[in-house]
Amino acid sequence: MNLVEQFEDAVASSKLLKEKPDNETLLLLYSLYKQATDGDAPVKGEYGMFDFVAKAKHDAWLKISGKTKDEAMQEYILLVEKLKAEN
Repeated sequence: MNLVEQFEDAVASSKLLKEKPDNETLLLLYSLYKQATDGDAPVKGEYGMFDFVAKAKHDAWLKISGKTKDEAMQEYILLVEKLKAEN
């Protein structure tokens, strides 16, 4: 199985976890997914002044800017495997 197939499998598996991860882990999953699929985050996010969830997601994505798509996919896969093992 190549990296993209492993990533797609991990994305599907992440939706089937028995326990919902904590917010910090969810933000990491989100940011790694976005980095893997879209590349670096835009410097300015598109969210309203009081949309704190969107701001948190954008900030988490910004923190990993510069990471290659392959690196982000690999980290996402490893994180999902860790979460599956903990469930």
